[in-house]
Formats: sequence, C-alpha cells, structure tokens
Amino acid sequence: MNKKISQQQISVRFDHLVKVISSQRFLQMRGLNNDLPFYICEFKASETFEMQRIIQQLTTTLASGAIDCLGGRGVKVLEINLYDLCVDLLKAREGSSPDTNLWDEILSIETENEKDSLLELLQNVLSIEDYLIPAIRERIDQTEYDVFFLSGIGEVFPYIRSHNVLNNLQSTAKEKPTVMFFPGEYRYSLEQGASLELFGMLHDDKYYRAFNIFDTQI
Repeated sequence: MNKKISQQQISVRFDHLVKVISSQRFLQMRGLNNDLPFYICEFKASETFEMQRIIQQLTTTLASGAIDCLGGRGVKVLEINLYDLCVDLLKAREGSSPDTNLWDEILSIETENEKDSLLELLQNVLSIEDYLIPAIRERIDQTEYDVFFLSGIGEVFPYIRSHNVLNNLQSTAKEKPTVMFFPGEYRYSLEQGASLELFGMLHDDKYYRAFNIFDTQI
C-alpha cells in the first residue's frame, strides 16, 4: 500500500477522495491517454468496517450539491456491492423445488459440503460473464450516475476474483469513472508490472489498466 497514505488518518484519505472524485478532471476523464477510467481505492482489511462508513459518507457528500462541480449539482454515485449483488442473483433463481431459491439451498448445504465443492458450485452459478456482468450492465443502464463505486470485493473472495471482474468490466463500465474499493494493495513495479494483493497477502493476479486513486492528483 502507498506508505504515505497508509500512515494517514481515515479523515485525510476521505478528504483526498472527495477532492479527486469531485474534480472536473476526474469526472470528465481527462489525461487518461486512452487508458480505462478505472481506479483502485486500496485499504487495509482491518479497515473494512470503517471503509463501509466512508463509502456511505462519500456518496452523501458528493451528492449533496455542497461541492459545485457539475453546474450547480452534486455528483451522483452508483454503488454496487458485489456480495449484495450475488445474494440478489441467487435469491432470484429457483432452487430444486418451486418453493425454494438457490440462496436458501446454498445456505442449507454450506456446513455439509467440502469447501472445494461449494466453491465450484458458486463459481458455476455466479459466472462472471453469464450472470454478474449482465446484472451490473443492467443496473448501469437503468441508473443516471456520474461515478461508479464497486465494493464488497473481500466478501466474495475466492469465488469471484477482482481482476476477473475488472477485465470483464472493460466493455461495460468505461463510459464513466469506476472506483473499486479494494481490501489490500495495488502494487506496481517495472519488473513485475501491476498486481492486486488481496488482504495484503494473496496475489490475486496481474492487472495493468487501473490507477491508484491515492496517487491521482487534480
């Protein structure tokens, strides 16, 4: 994690996020040099609950209109929590009998099944390409927004991997800035390229087409 930022108080990071996300440069996606408008907001796993509060506060502050950045109105945020979205998708799918849904059935077998078999089941019924991305696309199409927040990354690991979501979002969420709230580190080096280190320990995979929002200036 950016050492300078990781040592700062939550309030300082919050102020930075408000300043960057409300800027015309960010909202109008200037200076990207043909890169995607994808940003990683990294935080320590131990700060998860605090970050949930920050996301809510950030959404309210941006939308309040107190920050005059879009001709007198605030910034509209579309937030999608991946965990909540997955639960909604599973509840919407019928189970083995008409009076049950897939979510209830998974809960009933969770304690009885091996982790590997449960992981395989979830990866099949929550296919990123077949289910998750189309659901995100639908919400994007139905919502008027200025910036897209993607949260709940740690809660859906390991059956949904963050780099797979970002790769599949490249054709879906490129019209407006996207901020992924990531419980870990977004590292970059000339030798190894960029990678997402979930929880600061798990190497999620290489991903090159995003910016660390704490390195972003206006």
